[in-house]
Parts: sequence; C-alpha cells; structure tokens
Amino acid sequence: MHHERSARIRRRRAFLATTVVVAIAIAAITGALAAQSAPSSARAFSHEPPGDPGRATTEVTDAVADGAMPDGVTAFDDGYPGVGNLEPALLQALREAAADAELDGVDFFVTSGWRSPGYQDQLLQEAVSEYGSEAEAARWVATPETSAHVSGDAVDIGDADAMAWLFERGAEYGLCRIYDNEPWHFELRPEASIDGCPSMYADASQDPRMGQ
Repeated sequence: MHHERSARIRRRRAFLATTVVVAIAIAAITGALAAQSAPSSARAFSHEPPGDPGRATTEVTDAVADGAMPDGVTAFDDGYPGVGNLEPALLQALREAAADAELDGVDFFVTSGWRSPGYQDQLLQEAVSEYGSEAEAARWVATPETSAHVSGDAVDIGDADAMAWLFERGAEYGLCRIYDNEPWHFELRPEASIDGCPSMYADASQDPRMGQ
C-alpha cells in the first residue's frame, strides 16, 4: 500500500509539473505576441486613400504580389505569392504539419512567408523608424540581402496555439524556431527530424547569416 500511495503521489507531482511548464510556455508565447514587433501584413492593407477605391485596390494587389497577406491565409493558399513562392521543401513540410495539426484541432495561418526585396526593405525602414536605430531594428527585420523571407526559406505562423504546436512537434517535420524573440518564425532544418532542432539565436542580429 505504501508503494502504491507513493506511486500515485509521484504521478500527481509529474502531472502538475507538466501542467505548469505548458502554462508557462503558452504565457510566454502570448506575451511575445502582445509585444510582437515583426512586420505585419496588416500594414500593407491599411493604406486606403479616401475617395479613390481604384487606387486602393491597386495598392492592395501590389502589396499581395510583394508577399503581403491578409488575415486567414493558410499553407494551402498558394495563390498568394507569399505562400506559393516559398521553397518547395519548406512548403511541403509546412503543409504536412498543418494537416496533422488540424487533426488536433489546431489551425495554421501564415502571416508572412516569401517577400520581395522591395517589400523587405520597406519593412526594414519601418522598423528603423519604429525602434530608432538600425541596430535595434536588426533584432527583428533582416536586410533584403540576408532575409530568409526573401529567399523563400522562412514562414511566420499566426495564433499562439499553432506556435505552441509547432514548437512542440515541428522537429518531426524539420520545422524549427530560429530566434528566441520570434515564436512565430520557422525555417526548415531537415536534420531536425533525427537530431532535433538546433539551439535558437537570441534574435536575428545574433544570426551569422545576417552578416553582423
């Protein structure tokens, strides 16, 4: 009886510990989302000139062509260049993960994927204005020459549940978080399915690919 009671206590403690860890992880992601400074496709759809719907439509069309995306775009919406221009291996892995996540009741929405060099530069300049310096902006937005978004090798996922699902299971598909300050940003690391995802950089400015 003593051993059985001890086992129950150990199982209860393990369950409580797991619950606390999951709660902390979700809280961290939610907090990051609240403070998210990564470029949002919403900016590209916010410039509607009053009294000129034709011009507004043109600007939205141009923004989409450059990689901006409205809300609700999924990994299967390759009519959007932001999705369709992703590297094929990354897109395939993302779709496999999205299909499996859906079975768990989790929806993947792509907030950003491929971006044109011009769009990336626009986002970088906006970040410099927002943060007050190129050095601070570099923590969040890469240059067009170094951005994994421009090469089609990165995807940003919306919704905290989807981020948490990918953080927990993404390595099975080779999908890994790269930056600790960006829980939405994932890139393909095929070896992760065997070795697990590599350690994250604190932010983009610490990534050797950025040429810092």
